[in-house]
Amino acid sequence: MTTSMFGAPVQRREDPRLLTGGGRYLDDLGHDALGHDALAAALVRSPHAHARIRDIDVTDALEVDGLVGIWTYEDLPGRVGEPLPLLIPHPTLTHGRTQYALARDEVNHVGEPVVLVVARDRYVAEDACQRIRVDYELLPPVVGIENARAATHLVHDDVPDNVSAHMLQEVGDVEFAMASAAHTLELELSIERSASMPLEGRGVYARWDDEREELRIYSSTQTSTGVRAAVAAKLDLPLAKVECIAPDVGGGFGVKINHPWPEEVLVPWAARVLGRPVKWTEDRREHFVSSAHERGQLHRVRVGFDDDGRLLALDVKFWHDNGAYTPYGIIVPIITSTQLLGPYKPGTYRVEFWSLYTNTVLVTPYRGAGRPQGCFAMERTMDAIADELGLDRTEVRRRNFIQPDEMPWDHGLLFQDGRPLRYDSGDFPATLALLERLVGWDDFAAYREQARAEGRRVGLGIGCYVEGTGVGPYEGGHIQVETSGRVNVSTGLTSQGQGHETVFAQVVASELGVRLEDVHVTTGDTRRMPYAVGTFASRAAVMSGNAIALAARQVRAKALRIAADALEVSPDDLEIVDGDIRVKGAPDTHMGLGTVSVMSNPLRYAFDEAAKAATQFAGSNDPDRPPVADDEEPGLEGKDFYSPTQATFANGMHAAVVETDTVTAEVRILRYCVVHDCGPMINPMVVEGQVHGGVAQGVGGALYERMVYDEGGQLLNASFMDFLMPYASEVPFIETDHLETPSPLNPLGIKGAGEAGCIPVSAVIASAIEDAEGFPIRSMPISPVELWELRRRHERGEWPSLRHAHGIPDDPSAASTDGDRHDEAPTATRPEEQR
Repeated sequence: MTTSMFGAPVQRREDPRLLTGGGRYLDDLGHDALGHDALAAALVRSPHAHARIRDIDVTDALEVDGLVGIWTYEDLPGRVGEPLPLLIPHPTLTHGRTQYALARDEVNHVGEPVVLVVARDRYVAEDACQRIRVDYELLPPVVGIENARAATHLVHDDVPDNVSAHMLQEVGDVEFAMASAAHTLELELSIERSASMPLEGRGVYARWDDEREELRIYSSTQTSTGVRAAVAAKLDLPLAKVECIAPDVGGGFGVKINHPWPEEVLVPWAARVLGRPVKWTEDRREHFVSSAHERGQLHRVRVGFDDDGRLLALDVKFWHDNGAYTPYGIIVPIITSTQLLGPYKPGTYRVEFWSLYTNTVLVTPYRGAGRPQGCFAMERTMDAIADELGLDRTEVRRRNFIQPDEMPWDHGLLFQDGRPLRYDSGDFPATLALLERLVGWDDFAAYREQARAEGRRVGLGIGCYVEGTGVGPYEGGHIQVETSGRVNVSTGLTSQGQGHETVFAQVVASELGVRLEDVHVTTGDTRRMPYAVGTFASRAAVMSGNAIALAARQVRAKALRIAADALEVSPDDLEIVDGDIRVKGAPDTHMGLGTVSVMSNPLRYAFDEAAKAATQFAGSNDPDRPPVADDEEPGLEGKDFYSPTQATFANGMHAAVVETDTVTAEVRILRYCVVHDCGPMINPMVVEGQVHGGVAQGVGGALYERMVYDEGGQLLNASFMDFLMPYASEVPFIETDHLETPSPLNPLGIKGAGEAGCIPVSAVIASAIEDAEGFPIRSMPISPVELWELRRRHERGEWPSLRHAHGIPDDPSAASTDGDRHDEAPTATRPEEQR
């Protein structure tokens, strides 16, 4: 075999094209060579969080020049007019509700689509939308978890108490263990609502071929096969008559795994009705108010532990805000409830959650998908135990770790895939030891004293997590070797920046023994791979990577058999080096993989010089054997699918050093360290990029990003002027190290890495701020205004101190170099203005 590309830090092959303007995104489509553009769709959306639709008047819009069509719910036929599918049913989701493609009778959040307009271009379509008058009867909105729990008003009249789902899982006798514990604590914790902000919003472009009765859809999606199947069902089309292609996708982060969005039904339907191509591209405000949010949860934790800090009982109740609808089921709170446990043995465990409707944008997974909330709850609990007993925070964690020789570890719970929560691999003590060395944990006390002498306030935080990756049910891979030696690889899941063109090519180059530059990867095209699930849950490398590896092994075995016959040697005597099959120890006896591809496909006609070798008069043949053996197929190709029995579990630990400004309460991250274990890394550079990107999003979630609704259900910060995201100047330099414990569950031994970077960041930053300030941090994200107010409350005795604070001065102002007291809270500003 050629030198293995598996594990090499190869630069991403897709980057030159994308960085030089060669990308083809959804909005780049719909322009033909003759200058004919696709028709443009736009939508009238509800300006109210909760209202009945009394009347829709489109009269004025009909006068707009360039208008092609206007549709309301009453115009939608058959299944197009039925509610959108509930993608992931669950027995405890007793009151699942999904929206209509266009609102019928009632709207349940600002931004819900009410009227579809198609026109010559987007400008005309928007002008027509402005002229449409919708008469609403306002209803009382339900905003926030507290109001949803109170259930004074209902989001859906037929859903009692606003509860879509109520789920309980318990392992062991929690009440007995809690009562027997030497120590108990209770914590109230919260994570606020936020959302992903991909560079490219959602979008869909559809073309209907009336003669062939075929539909082609392009969607900025994380699941082209899912969109294809959903649209085919909605439009009553045979699946074989629908194609869906994901072009270059400018980020997904979970929001694009939901499908079909209303627009993914409406645009193909309109294209079919009109017999003309139609396109819709989401603008940024639409992304804020009509896509999806995540994160909002309230947690109540009770924990019992012994004198050494070992967990005996853990009882968690939490409330999850699922927004106005539940198209993606209750995957997010299920993940929270199970992944909360992290790398620890809880003794006994009970977790109960309620998923609640509110008159806000629906919730689907956002990078991390419920894990950041669970990690925050667990890691805040571990820090509280350490403080209660006066123990080092790392020591409490170490005493509760699942040990390597205890793998596989079965928690006795059901995971998000309906299969056991059973950890397959990991060495948590080794990961922690690496992190302690990387951040200099044991040396931090001296640094703290030095900073204090300089009038600065610093803290050190830590967070640990386990991430279920590579969930099923399956993914596939197909490989074809052309007569030129070119290797074509296709897999059905989609790409949104993960480097699939690079890492999948590395897998094939290593397995097949070919040059990396000869491998060409296609993803997200149902014409090439009609069976697939999608890109989410850190599953691409595990699922498609293994499927592609298995397909490559098929191709390799067939190539060696054919070459062995031609060279009159045993397949065991052959090796493949840079696409050349040769006899081991006798490299002059060889043939190219392209030549083997020719020989694999017996031909009647010669189309070029290479093809002559495969025709019937091109050499000796055995008249008693068919040209294609009974158990073979023509061509040098292989297809295989990988379907695991369960998820594989990656893990990691982060630490951060922060400085909290003694005057403004601004939080500055001085160091950020990550140790990650995703098993053998296909491409360490790509893994580093995934970790860095995840940490950047985690920093946003910890310090800047939140969705702010008023009591009327209006989103107050639905623009980049008001929704704060970290710039490059706010994201610290990230120091990383890796542990590689292979998974026993798949051929490559790999685990996922896509979401890991963001999972523990809020927990880590909260831990560090708490360490710096000497009082508990129970809610994230935290702004300078909120930290400043906590300081004031702490001074007034309204907010507790840590029992074992690390040298915080009695007078919090004493650390200020100018000795002044500042009794006015700083104004909330953009990050650079805060500096």
